[in-house]
Amino acid sequence: MSGLGCTVRRLFELGLAATMGLGSVADEEEKTLERQQEGGQITLLILGFTIIALMLIIGGVDVTAVQLARVRLFDAADGAALDASDALDNGSAYEAGLRLESVRITDGTVRQSATEYLAAQPRPHGISSWVLANGSGSPDGQTAVIRLRGTVDIPIAASVLSAFGGSVQVTVESRARSDLH
Repeated sequence: MSGLGCTVRRLFELGLAATMGLGSVADEEEKTLERQQEGGQITLLILGFTIIALMLIIGGVDVTAVQLARVRLFDAADGAALDASDALDNGSAYEAGLRLESVRITDGTVRQSATEYLAAQPRPHGISSWVLANGSGSPDGQTAVIRLRGTVDIPIAASVLSAFGGSVQVTVESRARSDLH
């Protein structure tokens, strides 16, 4: 039969079934057809929500790793600042003696002491490299300022970030002062 003939025949059968009290069979067939059509849409919805959930989990893990690395880098900068705050400028200390106004630290002694301290320390977990940044030194001759910049390893999305030619750089600053009493 042609397409129109099949349609008319199907309508006739549905009408006959409805008049004979068999409408529930036709309704069930119609509902089954609707469910099959909607099944693909629900699958896409579930897939979309799963992708969003995975992206949130990956993002959360990577952000947490960067935060932990920042804290570890900050601890290293604190130690370097404390060590550098005790680094006297030998020239002024030996020339003028150990009087309060003559005990000074300089940019050079702070950077040298911090460099030696960081070379002796193992790099913390999650940090692939570190370096003293500009701004490390002593602004007033008594306070040691350490600016430490580190490259952070990202556990999951590192390959995506490196594909765009970037990495995560974290810079921290720590200050320490050792007063002579």
